[in-house]
Amino acid sequence: MAQNPTQLLAEAMADVAAVLIFSAALAPVFRRLRQPQVIAEILAGIALGPSLLGLLPGNLPARLFPVAGRTDLSAIAQVGILLFMFLIGWQMSPGEIRRSRNSVVGVSLSSIALPFAAGIGLATWLYHDHTTVAGHHVGETAFTLFVGTAMAITAFPVLARIILEHRLQATRVGTLALASAAVGDVLAWCMLSVISAVAASSGSGSLLRIVGWSALYVAVLALVVRPLLKLLVDRMSSDGDVSPLLLGILAGGAFVAGYVTNQIGLDAIFGAFSFGLVMPREAGYGLQARVREPMEHITTLLLPVFFVSTGLSVDVTQLGGGGWLQLAAIAAVACAGKLIGATGAARLSGLSWRDSRTVGFLMNTRGLTELIILNAGVTMGVLDHRMFTMMVIMALVTTAMAGPFVPRLPEPEPAARRLPSPVGQGG
Repeated sequence: MAQNPTQLLAEAMADVAAVLIFSAALAPVFRRLRQPQVIAEILAGIALGPSLLGLLPGNLPARLFPVAGRTDLSAIAQVGILLFMFLIGWQMSPGEIRRSRNSVVGVSLSSIALPFAAGIGLATWLYHDHTTVAGHHVGETAFTLFVGTAMAITAFPVLARIILEHRLQATRVGTLALASAAVGDVLAWCMLSVISAVAASSGSGSLLRIVGWSALYVAVLALVVRPLLKLLVDRMSSDGDVSPLLLGILAGGAFVAGYVTNQIGLDAIFGAFSFGLVMPREAGYGLQARVREPMEHITTLLLPVFFVSTGLSVDVTQLGGGGWLQLAAIAAVACAGKLIGATGAARLSGLSWRDSRTVGFLMNTRGLTELIILNAGVTMGVLDHRMFTMMVIMALVTTAMAGPFVPRLPEPEPAARRLPSPVGQGG
């Protein structure tokens, strides 16, 4: 019997309340363990799903988060994700890259190339056990490329938050890692857009259509949308006063961009991210206070819903002996690829071995960015639930490693100013 829409909406609101309260309760505990808030929220999502709560009698995950109401939760989570991706694109700063161009290029490329290649090799071994998703055959090319790209990800937002919390923002280690992660994120999203086109296409003709429309979309963004955005921002933020309407217009623009890329055949996250990339970088205090900070607060509230939606699909009880072996291989390859690639390049750039290892552990963080990509993989029909579970756990492990291995500098002088966090969530 179908549930009343009003009842479903009420259940969704109760679910959101439970998510926010549970995540807030876990955050101080993990902060004492030198872990970013994203770790607490990922674990909260997993704990509320079948992996932990589902072990208790009464099928509690289904009672707390009924299948009929998960569509509402997914919609709420999608709003947070699109705004988050818009902010990620907006915060990419070319200035950090120019200041130490050679070192940044070396670290970013090596920290992508090595784990990507290792991930391709691992995916070739894993593929025979993950060839079907929801009754549909998964192409080996799409699967191997996706796993390689997922291995190559560094979560720029959580890395920025870790650098800030460990007071490394003014050090060469911090600036090198932050700029390298920014370059790496752009490259990784470009790689994923290609994989999305490959997975969405049903043949060479379909792939060419997606590539053609994507090229047109990029051209329109660069040649039409970017100048219009600059004109809009200049007119609506004159004399340091920002119109309250600008927040809604920019958020609406991110959603429209997400809709367009979805219609092209790519995931909506690419639209929101690319819309952020073409935003004007000369953001004064008014634009920061009236637009960016409110969006950060919105994502802080909505992203925990995304974590729970993700956690409900994570079920470690279904892995079995072979699954745990595959999980160990995934975690080992992910860590080795990033640590060796980033550490080696940082050492060649002139850093000491100690500082180079710190760069390696920072670049090994994957956090929320990895979860967004993994959910995109499920949407594209590339990952089955077992593979999704293993990759989520890998993201959790690699992100948590930074806390104990990255040094924390002493408290700065009172006059020192806090570097603004690029995204309030810090995921």
